[in-house]
Amino acid sequence: MEGDDLHQEMPDRHHDLPDRHENLPGQGTRTDEAWQRLSAYAYLSAPERLEYVAVMRVFCGTLLADLAVPDVSGKLAQVGGPGAALDAETLTARLEQLVRWGNLLRSTHTVRATSIAEYQRSRSRYQLSKLGERVQRDADEVLAGADAAREVSSELLTLVERGLSEIAGMVAVPGGADPQQALERVSTLFVQFGEFAESVRDFYAYLGQVLARYDLDGAEYQGFKELLLDYVEAITEDVSFRAPRIAVHLGAIWPHLPALLSRIDEHVVGLGTLGGLSGVLPETRVQRSRGRDLADWEGLRDWFADSDGQGSQVDQLRDATLRALQSLLANAKRMLRSASGEMSRRKDLLRLAAWFDAAETEEAHDIAVAAFGLYGARHLGVAPDPDQSVPAYVSWWNGPVVDVPVALRERGSRAPRGRAAAVEDHGEQKRRLMEQAREQAEARLAAAAELRSASGRFDQVRLGSAAMRLLLELLTAALGNAQLHKGDGDNGAGGFLLDGAHAGDADLGIRLTAWRTPGRHTLLRSVDGDLTADDLTLVVESMGAGGAAAVEEASA
Repeated sequence: MEGDDLHQEMPDRHHDLPDRHENLPGQGTRTDEAWQRLSAYAYLSAPERLEYVAVMRVFCGTLLADLAVPDVSGKLAQVGGPGAALDAETLTARLEQLVRWGNLLRSTHTVRATSIAEYQRSRSRYQLSKLGERVQRDADEVLAGADAAREVSSELLTLVERGLSEIAGMVAVPGGADPQQALERVSTLFVQFGEFAESVRDFYAYLGQVLARYDLDGAEYQGFKELLLDYVEAITEDVSFRAPRIAVHLGAIWPHLPALLSRIDEHVVGLGTLGGLSGVLPETRVQRSRGRDLADWEGLRDWFADSDGQGSQVDQLRDATLRALQSLLANAKRMLRSASGEMSRRKDLLRLAAWFDAAETEEAHDIAVAAFGLYGARHLGVAPDPDQSVPAYVSWWNGPVVDVPVALRERGSRAPRGRAAAVEDHGEQKRRLMEQAREQAEARLAAAAELRSASGRFDQVRLGSAAMRLLLELLTAALGNAQLHKGDGDNGAGGFLLDGAHAGDADLGIRLTAWRTPGRHTLLRSVDGDLTADDLTLVVESMGAGGAAAVEEASA
């Protein structure tokens, strides 16, 4: 597609946009303006992009200068390159196309010529637009260092912290900060922060490009490891160390920030005063310097602190570092597997592709046969139908068809595809059971403490459900451990007596002893009901670490 053809398509799409948004007030205008701005990038993707870039570099090398076609042609010839061979007619077409895209503007300077020929050569003069200059500057930066690893300016982070500390001290002074000094501190602060944030983005973009590779050799892996373990870790630690301090300084500045920005605006006289000339220059818009608007400070705060629940840039740095370390481990595992033959063949395949590209047709067939074993037809190991016997002299053309499994027909392998299911994670269930066990243990401890406090006065207090259950549990165990023997009728205790009816829990530090006492009734009261034990005496013992016990007899 030629540059002019590309331009012919753009107006049609451009004029269709407002119709798509006719039901949205103001949306068509914003989309229209966005389309015009994005059109300034069109020359970077045009087939003649190198010629357009050469022309734009000529205009970017001048300030407030308008150039005619002969001027541009002469500068292109001096520089050389793709634009040096352009004739006047083609160069004029390129310049006109750049005007339509918005990268160049037509000059309004008066043309002075001494002849008609000179007038014809110089009547069309062009100058650089602001948008065109910015697009070309960004393009040159990309072409100059797109693949380089940019060093992170971590020393600027210290200066940012120091600058915020100074501003926090200035706004705390009675009467407010001096506007001129505050402006100098704010401007310096945001220049330093902008440079630091940009270097971090560039470095981690390069790091992501390296992480995408899984074919690192030994030397590359060693450099990658040193980069991660030393440089990235140092950056993350420095940012994590200073981020809380910066957040504290921002918290001290924030209540005074509207008044500080207002004092600076009242003091400073600059392009900001053009805002008052909207009636005279309605199309003039001023882009203020960084730090003069509250939105700039909000961006600075969101970089170091999580203010909206979406996470801060510091959190993203930690996550990116963790992913980089995981990628390093993946490469380490791959290099360990290479010892057993399981290694990436990317370099070998690239070399083979180069051989194919340089080979003739017949030679390429021979290379394919040698590399992949693509010989003639081979018999597949598919067992025939045992009920159908086919003689050896029957041709394949006339013989019966053998059903080949789909997996073998499509992939050449009978092995099942897919991966095994992951092992189920029972971590949440284990955590819930441990929490439940901990709550039960705490409840039993509380029940034991309640029994010890109620010892000797069970008929006067009402036990809780847990304490009553524990008491019945100990009583059941004590009766199960008891030995019965015949009492002596002379002492008035005829019948059966309990011998050794006791039970305890060393973890809870409590012990219960019971014996049969004819005619005695022990009343146990609880929130779930009352229990009367006839002919039974209970003793609760509070066990100590040394085995000593304080014995209290239950009320009858």
